[in-house]
Amino acid sequence: MNNNVITLKLSSSQEDQLFQTFYNNKAKAPAYARWQLRCENCVITCYESGKTVFQGKDAEVYASPFMQEPPVPLQAEITDTDTLPQAGSDEVGTGDYFGPVCVCATIVDDTTYPLIQKLGIRDSKQLTDEQIRKIGPELLQALPHSLLILDNASYNRVHENNNMNAIKAKLHNKAYVNLNRKCGLPRLITIDQFTPENTYYRYLKDEPQVIRGINFETKAEDRYPSVGAASVIARYAFLVKWDEMEKQYDMTFHKGGGAQADRSGTEFIRRYGRENLEKVAKLHFKNTERL
Repeated sequence: MNNNVITLKLSSSQEDQLFQTFYNNKAKAPAYARWQLRCENCVITCYESGKTVFQGKDAEVYASPFMQEPPVPLQAEITDTDTLPQAGSDEVGTGDYFGPVCVCATIVDDTTYPLIQKLGIRDSKQLTDEQIRKIGPELLQALPHSLLILDNASYNRVHENNNMNAIKAKLHNKAYVNLNRKCGLPRLITIDQFTPENTYYRYLKDEPQVIRGINFETKAEDRYPSVGAASVIARYAFLVKWDEMEKQYDMTFHKGGGAQADRSGTEFIRRYGRENLEKVAKLHFKNTERL
């Protein structure tokens, strides 16, 4: 791991946001630290002094959302017609040891925005699985969208030459390429930011077609209905695939990347052998080492 180091002074809410986002990568905290997260290509340590240190090859990737001025949020009730139509995208499954990575891009306009209001669409992480299962099909039916699902076997092959953020960038771009081909894209296009803009486009340097002019914001799913809807659709697709996986292997898998996921992995290996783990899990996660 390269020794790129970025030190920031974060607010309490920013510390909480960072910790909750990468909670599954929690590690034993060193002396004088509140907590430490060992993420892909980056170790993040929050010290009691109030400083948070990002260290590793992708330090900038993880620190960048906290190095910018906070965006001005849209009003809860959209009254400025210039914000519609809008396209947005989000991904689900990147923090789960088991299950696919799902990316969705959607378009919301003045004809579909009332449905977004009625359903109370927001970040899928704030909704229960039961709520997602109920409203996901409605959004799939009503909204122009492009949904991409990368199964585990394919993910593990791609990850041999691409880190997690590169995979996400390529999936987001492909979703927008597909959506543009279907119905064209509006002027406002937003991604729930997971990497700096310049790094995002660097990941796409070899792609045959690249969608540009994108607005990158953290926590965008709470401010842009198109991103919120994309988050819900992606989560719904993830749950459908999860159900299929449990039915196929006749066992219960646990979401996330903690101790319960380890127990699911142990049970899976006992039943089906380690050689089949790549079909259901993301092998580069720390869980594989623990197993």
